[in-house]
Amino acid sequence: MRGGRHREAHDTMAGMNTPPEDAATTTPLLRACRGEAVPHPPVWFMRQAGRSLPEYRALRAGTSMLEACRRPELVCELTMQPVRRHGVDAAILFSDIVVPLVAAGVDLDIVAGTGPVVAAPVRTASDVAALAPLHPDAVGYVAEAVRLLVGELGATPLIGFAGAPFTLASYLVEGGPSRHHEKTKALMYGDPALWHALCGRLAEIALTFLRVQVTAGAAAVQLFDSWAGALSEADYRRYVLPHSAAVLGGLADLAVPRIHFGVGTGELLAAMAEAGADVVGVDWRTPLDAAARRLRGRPVQGNLDPCVLFAPWDVVETEVRRVLAEGAAASGHVFNLGHGVLPGTDPDVLTRVVELVHATTVTARRPGEEDDPVA
Repeated sequence: MRGGRHREAHDTMAGMNTPPEDAATTTPLLRACRGEAVPHPPVWFMRQAGRSLPEYRALRAGTSMLEACRRPELVCELTMQPVRRHGVDAAILFSDIVVPLVAAGVDLDIVAGTGPVVAAPVRTASDVAALAPLHPDAVGYVAEAVRLLVGELGATPLIGFAGAPFTLASYLVEGGPSRHHEKTKALMYGDPALWHALCGRLAEIALTFLRVQVTAGAAAVQLFDSWAGALSEADYRRYVLPHSAAVLGGLADLAVPRIHFGVGTGELLAAMAEAGADVVGVDWRTPLDAAARRLRGRPVQGNLDPCVLFAPWDVVETEVRRVLAEGAAASGHVFNLGHGVLPGTDPDVLTRVVELVHATTVTARRPGEEDDPVA
């Protein structure tokens, strides 16, 4: 049933009730997300606006992450920096997945060297009941930043994003980052009703956050489920998929491509597509041609290992070409890393990767060509 609902949503997406085509809807990124022909694979990088750029470090100096996310002019400039420097095919909004939680009243901070730290972890029914919904006005600064960016970017599309319910729940239950997610899983297995109540509230928060961004002008969205790879497929389908589907399905009327990404999710790719993804992001562990077979026609995004960028250029070039060749097996391919840009990455290498990808001509698939059967 889930798959049937998704096919209907995907068909609606493919046949989109979109406005007349213009430069903003015919860019390589959006065409690839729809499985349409492109002159070259589009490329952008997760965490492209970040510490790898000296101009980012200079502008962020003395400003906390959460404060930076609340300042529209600063968000606009930080988001634009990698677009100007690298010539990527998309901008991704500078923000953080915990921004909507803070806006909804959760007491947390992003601690340098650690990540999000929650003052009072959420582990009981009363804790869940205390989670307030997110009102769009509470993230008005995000909408303002998006509007500024749309004016600056011109035809370059802006990707909005949010954290998926499972990953947000893990931070709230654990109280911060976790290697094994033991408290999260204990709640999930031990009190499924409470777990689903928590994820249901988080799905509403994530959906509101994404709708604010799209309404303000974001041309696509990415739902990050960074920690979903800690789950088996059975657990993902039972405890997570319904809530990710609520987020992605809640965007269907906005007719923007929906990208879904997780780390270590090679065995979850088909289920993530069923949750409502138009494009599935793949980390570096799974070859894109194998991912394409599992996804049966969905476009893919990825998936160069971020650590490859520290190798000599001849190695980088070889690996980029390998990823491009494997990505050609899918109906559409958005070139990206298999996770975020690492802080020590040489930005000049990223620029060279963009140039290399842009120099690659996409070979058109033959009419009626089918993916290989799933092994």
